[in-house]
Formats: sequence, structure tokens, C-alpha cells
Amino acid sequence: MVEDIPLPLLRQELALFPAPPAEDGTPGWTLHDPPANKFYLLGWPAFEILSRWDRGSVQSVVAAVNQETTLTITEQDVCGMIAFLTQNFLLQTSSTSENKRIVSAHTASRPGWFLWLLHNYLFIRIPVVQPEQFLNKTAPYVRFLYSRSFLVAVAAVALVALYLVSHRWDVFLHSFSAYRSLEGILIVGCAIPIAKIIHELGHAFTAHRYGCRIPSMGFALVVLTPMLYTDTNEAWKLTSRSQRLAIGIAGIAAELLLALVALWAWLLMPEGPLRGAAFILATTTWIMTIALNASPFMRFDGYFILSDFLRLPNLHQRSFAFGRWWMREWLFGLGTPPPEPASVRLKLFLILFAFFVWVYRLVVFFGIAVMVYHYFFKALGIFLFAVEIGWFIVHPMYKEIATWWQLRSTLRFNLSAFRSVLVVAALILFFAVPRKGTLSAPAALSAAREQQVSAPFAAMVIGESVGDMKKVQAGELLLQMSSPDMDQQSRQVKASTEISRWQAAQQTFDEKLLSQGNVLNRRLEAGTTELSGLQDVMGRLALRAPFDGVIVARNDELAAGAWLARKEPLYVIADTSRNRVDAYVSERELERIKVGAAARFIPDALEFGVFACQVTEVDRINIPLIDEPFLASTYGGSIASRTDAQGVTVPDAPIFRVRMDGCSPAQVPLLKLKGVAHIEADKSATVVELIRHAYAVVIREIGF
Repeated sequence: MVEDIPLPLLRQELALFPAPPAEDGTPGWTLHDPPANKFYLLGWPAFEILSRWDRGSVQSVVAAVNQETTLTITEQDVCGMIAFLTQNFLLQTSSTSENKRIVSAHTASRPGWFLWLLHNYLFIRIPVVQPEQFLNKTAPYVRFLYSRSFLVAVAAVALVALYLVSHRWDVFLHSFSAYRSLEGILIVGCAIPIAKIIHELGHAFTAHRYGCRIPSMGFALVVLTPMLYTDTNEAWKLTSRSQRLAIGIAGIAAELLLALVALWAWLLMPEGPLRGAAFILATTTWIMTIALNASPFMRFDGYFILSDFLRLPNLHQRSFAFGRWWMREWLFGLGTPPPEPASVRLKLFLILFAFFVWVYRLVVFFGIAVMVYHYFFKALGIFLFAVEIGWFIVHPMYKEIATWWQLRSTLRFNLSAFRSVLVVAALILFFAVPRKGTLSAPAALSAAREQQVSAPFAAMVIGESVGDMKKVQAGELLLQMSSPDMDQQSRQVKASTEISRWQAAQQTFDEKLLSQGNVLNRRLEAGTTELSGLQDVMGRLALRAPFDGVIVARNDELAAGAWLARKEPLYVIADTSRNRVDAYVSERELERIKVGAAARFIPDALEFGVFACQVTEVDRINIPLIDEPFLASTYGGSIASRTDAQGVTVPDAPIFRVRMDGCSPAQVPLLKLKGVAHIEADKSATVVELIRHAYAVVIREIGF
């Protein structure tokens, strides 16, 4: 006969509470550890074992459960319960060795200050108040908020408010732009704490209403940004799923109620700071709250609401277990059973949910890493960025890969493994094997030569000898202008010069003129030079074609007697016998393009066809501004750009011009063509490009 094993003693302060039934309908219970304020969800067999723990031995418990219930358990089930209780320190200690084990576990769970700060600097919870006494006193005054009649009244008041706002919709929308000043920032800074306090009180009053103790309320530092919190862990005591859902939704509902009150305040109050605060409370705060708290991918309100709604406690941990199990099965075909029994639909949901959470957290953690990098000074920012990426992204991946390595002895070559090998090989081919590719770049096709003719200075139009689309030859007269000011100045200089010439000729016959010596000759030379310069400048009043071409644009204001301002555009002349294409590439792509490479230009207007070109010039200096505005993102183009203080369109990142001349066919449209240039490039591996780009980023960012 197998020796009966005595049962260890349970801690006296442990408590059992009914829990919602499991998905299969079997009853459930919650085991509460008050000192640690932890809750453990127990299934039916675990409860039946614990409820007969006083039988004193393993075999006695097994016999009692099998005789008194419809369950059939074994000694292994009871031993498993002992292991669970031991692992979570739920048993009484009766020896020095057990006490040392508890102390060692407690010490191991409390890392040094450096590791604690390293792991928790992004989220530090600081309790501020113990609200039980306050909730006991004030709960009667808010009881009416939970009545059905109040909810009906709120719905009616909300409909009336929305109706009134719809009649003042233009004023309401204008308010969004009216609070972007410093005053608006101060209003937002005052309104948001009010909304968050109401949010947390909604959780606290609702949990208190259903008998839950609220041990603390305070604030948490999330990336050193304060956020309020309410400890509602005792909600796990509740057996009603609707009550737990109510606690989870209460914060959002409280903010929506505050938003309704603020909306009525905005409708009734005169313009001023208080009305601005009411507007912020009625719009921005609750929208931000829903956007943040409704996400089930982080442990905020949305997660607990979804978990209770689906009756899936520990949703994240369970889904992660299924996600890892599916990934290992897909990669290696291990044939291991799933982490827990589940229907096909539940398995699919948990697997997809796990991957959604992983992708979401990857984006969030990377965003937080970038934020902390810019949040602190350079040296600390680099360190915290590395910690964030290493601990929250690289470390979980390393742990999973380490698990794969530990499973290597169980791996067998099967269909799943063969498929994984093919996928890895395909990835290696894609990223590591150099390929002679084609680069695509935004580009514009225009005439090979194009020049704008402008008025050299303020003048009046006398006559014009050309018009739109007229072919002109180099030196042909385009426009004759006149400048009365320069005519007057020319007459004055000419008269002064004639006087100086007469005086120089008569100097030998006049003692007074003779006494001036060489002054008269120098004055004559200066006047002659000035007159010659004026004549040259006045010669520019006759505008002539700089080269053979076609007038593709003309100032519509040109007419006899019209006055022109200095540098006013008059004509655009283009040499339509040849064309050119200017493409714009990034620094990473520049090294792969060589002079002589073949290229094709495909315009957005497909009716012009495809142009075959050849690279003739590759700039090695980035362009400071974008010459073709229609290629800039600010005007709907594909080059990321911005407009500076002077109104000039500048690229956000360095770009370089690649010129292609003599494209075939040689036709030149009247207007520049926007399109895409496909340029043959040298062989390059994707992984090399990624490493080169990452290296460039690192070199750029580590500069102090």
C-alpha cells in the first residue's frame, strides 16, 4: 500500500469567493491572498480539493472528492495543488528552511535599485490617498447617478445639447482653432487634470458600490508623465460579470457625463476662459481618454473590459501562450498540445489577438524609445533608447529564440521544418543576394534650355513684336521699352558732357579755364564714361531673345503704355528642339547611379508616352531647395518637403539631382511634365543598404 502523504497547512487569512462559471459551465472560485492583494482563479476540481483540505492527507482528499462529487481526481491532482500553493507561498511555514526559502524568494523578487530603476523608470506607481473613508461618506450623494431614471434623463439632455450644437456648428468648429494660443495651452493644462480625477472617481465609486475595497488612489509616472490611477484589484471578488464590466466602463462613462455638463456650460456661458475650459472638457479630454483607454492591447480599461466581456481572465498571458505555441508549431511542427483546452474559434482568436498585441506593442515601445531619446539630453537619451529597445523588444525575442534552441533535441525534419527552411532561404535571397535593380525617383521633363525674360528695371512698354507660341531666333527683338527717368538722366549727362568738351577745347584761350588744369579733361572723361554706361543700360530696354526657341509663356499685361516693375516676368522662352529630365534621389540611392546608365521617364499624363533617356550628370551636392514645386509634398508631390519662413519649398531630407538629356522622342510639351524616372542601378543587397542607412543614422545622431 502506498504511504499516505500528509497535507501542509494553509495560511489562515486566505479567502475563497465565488467566481463566474467557466466557458463549459463548470463553477469557478477566486482565491484571495490579502497581504499580497493577489487573486487566483480556481477551477472546479481545485475548489473541491481545497474545500476538503482539512481531511489532512492526499489520499483522504482524493477519496472524498471522488465519493462526494461527480469528479474523478487522482493523487497527482492533489500534489499539483500542493505545488501551486507552495510556489505562490500560500502555505504556513513550520521550519527554518521554509522561512529561508520565503526570504530568499522575497529578496530575489526585489532587485537592486539600479535594476529596479532600469525596469520601472517608464512606469512608477505612487500611492497618494486611501479613499475608503471619503468614499463611505460621499457614496450616498452619488447613488442617484446609477439609477435608470438618471440614465434616461442624461440621454434626453444629451440629445437636446447635440441639437443646440448643430445649430451653432460653425461656432463650435471655430473653437478648435481658437484655443491654440498660450491661453489655450493653459486651459488644456487645467482641464485635463479635472477630467482625469473625475475618471478615477468613476472607477472608485462604482467599485465601492459593489462592495470592493479601494486600498489606494494616486498617480503613476509613465515616461515621467503623471497619470492618475485607482486600485480596483478587488473587483476580481465579484461574481457578476456585469458588475466588473461596470467598474471598467465607469471611468469613461464619468468623463462622458462631465463632457455633457461641459457642453451645456459652453452653450450657456459667455466667451472667456471658463467657456474655453468647458469646450476643452466637452471635446478634447474625453476623446483622448477613449483613444487611450479603449485599446485592449495594453493593460488599460479596454483590456479589462474585453477580458470580462469575453470571460477570459489573464487574456494577455493566455493569448501569448497560444501565440508562441502556434508559432513553434508552424515553424517546427513539434506536435505539442495547446497550452489549454479551447475551441477552434477561441484558439484562432487568441492567436490573432497575440500577434496584434505584439505588433501594437512593437510600435508603441519603439515610439517610446524615440520619445525618451528626445526627452532627455543626448547621452542619457541614447542610453535610455538602448535600454528601451533592448529590454522591451530585443530581450523578448532573445528569450523566444533561446527557447527554440533548448527544443533542438526534439526537432524533427517534417513538412513544417521544410517550409521554414524554404522561408528562411527566400528571406536570405531577398535580403542578402545583390540584385541589379531599377531605382524609381520623382522626376520632371522639360525643355533642354529654358529661360525667363524679365524687365531689367522699371520701364514703360512702347511696342511688342512677338506673341504667344511664336518662334524666335537669338537676338530677335521681343519688346521695346522706355524709361522717362533714364531719358532725363541721359539728357542731363549728355548736356554736362558737351559743356565739359567745350570748356576743354577753349581752355587755352581762357585764363580762368586754364587755371583749372586737368580737372576739365577728367570731368570730360567721367561724363563720357557715364554717358556710355547709360546708353548701354538703355540698350537693355530693347529685350531680345537669348537663344533660338519658342515663347511658351507671356505676361498677359503687356500692352503699349503699360508700366512694368523691376524684375517683372515677361516671357518664358524654351528650346523645344531637345528635352531633359531631372530626377531627384536620396543619398542612399545616389551611390548606385552611374553616368551613362539607361533610364525611362514615365509621365503622369500617359498620353505623352514613355521617354527613353540616358544619365548624363549626377550631382554630388544636395540641392537646398526644390526647383519644381509640383514634385514637393506640400503641393501634392512625392518629395517630402516643407515651406520655410521665406516661403521657399525645401526638402525634409537631403536629395540629389540626376540629369538625363536627349530623351527620345525629343518632343517637348508646352508645360513641364511630372512623372517617375526608372533608372538602372548597380547591384546591391538589401541588407547592405539597411546597414548603410542605419550606420548613417547612428553617425548623425551620436554627434554631440
